[in-house]
Amino acid sequence: MTAELSRLAGWTAFDVGQHDAVQRHFIQALRLARAGGDVQLGCYVLTTMAMQTLMRGFACEAVDMAQGAYNRAKGQAVPRVLAFTKLIEARAHARENDPRAASRALKASEDLLGQAKDDSGDEPSWIDFYAHSRLSADAAEVFRDLKNPKAALTWNQQANAMPTGVFTRSVGMRLAIVGTAHLQARNLDHGLELGNRSVDILARVQSTRAEDYVRELNTALTPWRREPAVREFLHRTRKELGVAA
Repeated sequence: MTAELSRLAGWTAFDVGQHDAVQRHFIQALRLARAGGDVQLGCYVLTTMAMQTLMRGFACEAVDMAQGAYNRAKGQAVPRVLAFTKLIEARAHARENDPRAASRALKASEDLLGQAKDDSGDEPSWIDFYAHSRLSADAAEVFRDLKNPKAALTWNQQANAMPTGVFTRSVGMRLAIVGTAHLQARNLDHGLELGNRSVDILARVQSTRAEDYVRELNTALTPWRREPAVREFLHRTRKELGVAA
């Protein structure tokens, strides 16, 4: 329990950009998990560290960390825990622009989730969130990063809708991801619509991680920079989120 609380504190610190605190909490969580002999939680903590490393722009290192977490826990962790590790590996490969490796890791994650449905062992409560709907939402991000909007939008259709009042930040980020995919598909109107909805939500929270998603959407707007609606949107992101074009 203490190790999971330390992991959660680390993730919260990352969300607001306190990177020194992130490292302290994550390292403490990893040490506590290992001291307690909890291989599954150690795998989850290391996977979370890989995700943080990825979001800071170090995709290659994130691949190594996710693969290390998987290899250490393979044969000891339940399928759902291993599946989440493969998901983060897929996201890291996508950031490296490696579609084959990303697809392999994503397929491995999906297969492990399929095994989890029939798993008779007790699963830790902290992995309950990882189901096919979460895989689908993250797969949309994987294919957005790979500049494959058709696949991104197809996966997004399989992701469950989340109530804004409960998952405020996550809803805003997903809108930005899907909006970016529409822009990659050359659908400016829909991309801007989702972008504005994303800003409506994210203006109510403080999250440097969320701002990065809006920044990526702004980059995807580059071909239309002269359009009045685009200039208005870029001005709005600067004013309400502090996100430069």
